[in-house]
Amino acid sequence: MTKKIRNFLKESRPDTPCLVVDLDMVEANYKDLTRALPGSDIYYAMKANPAGEVLSLLNSLGSYFDTASIYEIESCLDRSIGVDRIGYGNTIKKKRDIAQAYDYGVRLFAFDSLAELVKLSEVAPGARVYCRVYVDGTGSDWPLSRKFGCEADQAVWMLREAGERGMVPAGLSFHVGSQQRDPLQWHRAIKRCAMIFEELSRLGIHLTMLNIGGGFPANYSQSVEPLNVYANQIKDALERCFGDKPPRVIAEPGRYIVGDAGIIQTEIILIAEKSREPDRRWIFLDIGKFGGLPETFEEAIQYRITTLYDGGPTGPVVLAGPTCDEVDVLYDAAGYSLPLDLSAGDRIEILSTGAYTATYSSIGFNGFPPLTEYYI
Repeated sequence: MTKKIRNFLKESRPDTPCLVVDLDMVEANYKDLTRALPGSDIYYAMKANPAGEVLSLLNSLGSYFDTASIYEIESCLDRSIGVDRIGYGNTIKKKRDIAQAYDYGVRLFAFDSLAELVKLSEVAPGARVYCRVYVDGTGSDWPLSRKFGCEADQAVWMLREAGERGMVPAGLSFHVGSQQRDPLQWHRAIKRCAMIFEELSRLGIHLTMLNIGGGFPANYSQSVEPLNVYANQIKDALERCFGDKPPRVIAEPGRYIVGDAGIIQTEIILIAEKSREPDRRWIFLDIGKFGGLPETFEEAIQYRITTLYDGGPTGPVVLAGPTCDEVDVLYDAAGYSLPLDLSAGDRIEILSTGAYTATYSSIGFNGFPPLTEYYI
């Protein structure tokens, strides 16, 4: 937690639950990435946190933007972000949304199936398209390899088809999985893509762009390597696979830019001891899966937690949300242990929650309002 956030919580004492994001840290994280990957274009994955304050800040820093829907595109346009800095990176789009984006002036689109390519060719003539390739997401806490991507041989013939349909076959993309802790996964994915580049070149199609996706990790409970370790693997792979003629490289970080910049403050509603589990306390918070913490599904993302009593004696806990849904349990098997001095009414902080929290928050389940946000 930054000093700026700590002072805000102390002086303002906002109602809970709330998300507080330090924009200075967002800026620092963005600049760290640009230094770590010189020559690469950073397309902020705005699905991680589409707050206007974040978009405006990154726009002022020269960021590009990866969008997943026509609504995200319009949010960018509302903040005077140029269409030449917007990519439509979702491989699943309504035909009318493609047409609307094209009408706005967007010219960069992703696909990973023939059906999607056909839609693009019909309503976005001459657009630059890139094909998302399947890669192994081993090592990530939030894999993205089942729903998205195609095999290498499919990418080859579909990019040929794109050219035949009057589109510009621009390049390839991949995603090694969100919160990817294994730096070698980028190396393997780049090598796989380089082989596709080579195959298409033999067929007379010369791709110019490689989108290496996101996946750069935030600091949750499990340790991660410093950013430069991941960046060095990427740069080494690009040099080994493409030599002195690398393609234009696009990166789509979201979690890395905003994750560590935010914290959620939440209040303990109830601490209960259940007779069938006498050795563990159940701690119920005023935020749960439906209020902004859905990435605790199957305990995939394990956030760090701080309390006023850190350093004192602790005991095992189950952490749960406030709703009447049985699935609204955050951590059970993960083995969290929190101070024994905690009581109902105490506030605790859930760290590194600037990404994929407020943007996931439900509207009105059990009558609870969406997560309140502060950008400072």
